[in-house]
Amino acid sequence: MRTRLALTALALTTAVTAGVTAPATAAGPDPVQQGLETLVRSDGAPGALASARDGAGHDRTYTAGEGDRDTHAKVPRDGQVRIGSVTKTFTAVVVLQLVGEGKISLDAPVDTYLPGLVRGKGIDGRHITVRQLLQHTSGLPEYEDDVTKDILERRHLSPRDALDVALGHEAAFAPGARYGYSSTNYLVAGLIVQKVIGRPFAEEIDKRVIQRIGLRHTYFPAAGETAIRERHPQGYRQDSPGAPLRNVSEIDPSASWSAGAMVSTNSDLNRFFSALLDGRLLAKAQLDQMRTTVPMGKDGYNAGLGIISTPLPCDDDPAHDRVAWAHSGAIPGYGTWAAATDDGRAASVTMTLEPKTNEAVKHLENAVDAALCS
Repeated sequence: MRTRLALTALALTTAVTAGVTAPATAAGPDPVQQGLETLVRSDGAPGALASARDGAGHDRTYTAGEGDRDTHAKVPRDGQVRIGSVTKTFTAVVVLQLVGEGKISLDAPVDTYLPGLVRGKGIDGRHITVRQLLQHTSGLPEYEDDVTKDILERRHLSPRDALDVALGHEAAFAPGARYGYSSTNYLVAGLIVQKVIGRPFAEEIDKRVIQRIGLRHTYFPAAGETAIRERHPQGYRQDSPGAPLRNVSEIDPSASWSAGAMVSTNSDLNRFFSALLDGRLLAKAQLDQMRTTVPMGKDGYNAGLGIISTPLPCDDDPAHDRVAWAHSGAIPGYGTWAAATDDGRAASVTMTLEPKTNEAVKHLENAVDAALCS
């Protein structure tokens, strides 16, 4: 479930266009395809897949490696994957929509909506704001490593169960002192949405985002749902360096909840990020708040509300933006990086192995950058 931005402290040999195989150009191999092959060859992922959208809305899809190590089936083009912490961007959108409706205030304390719930050693919901939750400046401790076994063994954890695990740890720092990534922030944000609306969080994601912009292959898993619904590459995990890979496609992501439980496709993620940046999901005032950033501790990387700005290594061609708005996510079985630019470009890349190193995360980002800069 964890985005490997936390790790970095920020941290088929063809392309397919509209169903038609497109060979590499005379200028050389396609850089996105090369990026996927790096994930397979250098990072040990059984497979990788991607979708890239140009400024005119045309999509290209890519695959590399195998979709199933047992059957040696191909990676399904634009198959469904678990997107982990890219879920956080969806959650932030719902919170900001409610801000625009006057139902939530970004600078109100958590206790305004969840009185007495967020308490622990150095933790007090009376001194943590909604904005600090969305921007990872609350100081709430991380809980992910504590629930990985529950996820893998398909044990259901309610959001309150997961929050109790987190609150067993001491605060990482005082609210507002600095940036510090923690999925606990988004558990609390999801609980606020449920309390304010009075309906299940998953229903709000579906109504306010998925249905609104027509994401046909994106969903929030139902309670107890462990299988991925549509065609998908198998996801794998390596429990320790040198250990054999094992298939972990069927897990219970309930502990991830509003911080990382969703399933989508690379092309749906492109549609989502494009719709977000062009104002179809948020009013300008809320989108401006989302894009107001704080430093993440690495040059050029800055955290907004459920989204980060990242530098693009594009040339000086004025047709290319030099900044992308992105999020990454990892959950047992899958690692994803998704991003878009203000000029309408978008790209999403997934590897079918949970990334465990900064190098693997950087390779995901590089593949997305190649798509956005080509």
